[in-house]
Amino acid sequence: MIFKKIYVETTNNCNLNCPFCIGNNRPKEFITLDKFQLLLQKIKGYTTYLYFHVLGEPLLHPDINALIDLASQSFKVNLTTNGFFIDKIMHNPNIRQINISLQSILNKDLETIKKYLQKVFSASDYLAQNNTIINYRLWTNGQNKDIIIKALQDKYNVIIDNNKQNITLSSNIFLQIEQEFIWPDLNNQYYNIKGSCLGCRDHIGILVDGTIVPCCLDSKGTIKLGNIYHDELSDIITSKLFQELKKGFENNQKSHPLCRHCNFYDIKKNIHNNSGKLFKTF
Repeated sequence: MIFKKIYVETTNNCNLNCPFCIGNNRPKEFITLDKFQLLLQKIKGYTTYLYFHVLGEPLLHPDINALIDLASQSFKVNLTTNGFFIDKIMHNPNIRQINISLQSILNKDLETIKKYLQKVFSASDYLAQNNTIINYRLWTNGQNKDIIIKALQDKYNVIIDNNKQNITLSSNIFLQIEQEFIWPDLNNQYYNIKGSCLGCRDHIGILVDGTIVPCCLDSKGTIKLGNIYHDELSDIITSKLFQELKKGFENNQKSHPLCRHCNFYDIKKNIHNNSGKLFKTF
């Protein structure tokens, strides 16, 4: 396979307005079943793992279970969600992994947090028992983080070490504690011409309008590699822009201005250097 995974944005609509999110000014869309089937056909043979994730909340899609079922015929399906509508998919057997962004609840009131965690824990238990991997994600800092950590400890009867990045809570259920990154944006204050990325090397992203981007953090479609509905991936991966990005990353050089304004890989590298082991991503 050319790519380890491909990120597909099934919708850029979201039910939340989280302070850590870069936000979305693109026209709001839901991918249609016809376009999704065409997309699946055009990426078949290029990856094994399909991730429902870029921006937006995939579980808002009215046909989310149909999308999962279609994708699972040729790919191992993974999705990232804020968890508010997780009950919509808790009986779907065709999901390999669900990443649940618990940081989405950090700034909510205590009653909302309690009800949210009850729903998430109940659905996660059912899904994990049926062989879906549950990966909770939480920022290292944030209001009410300690409350969520205590709820996880009480639920799974474990002691959570905040100094660890990856923690096993139960069979098929994990916690990933991450440092918040700076979203790539041409106008942010971060800048570094040196650095690498796995974009174009082990993954690409596809926005809901079909725009192909080099990674899941190019949420605005700043680096347009093409469009999945009009172009072939075989042409994309041999294009001058794609090859410049890939070869640059392989040589620790950020060839595009947007990449120079992204610190995601730098954070992962620092964690690796400090811990002496690679940062595990699920």
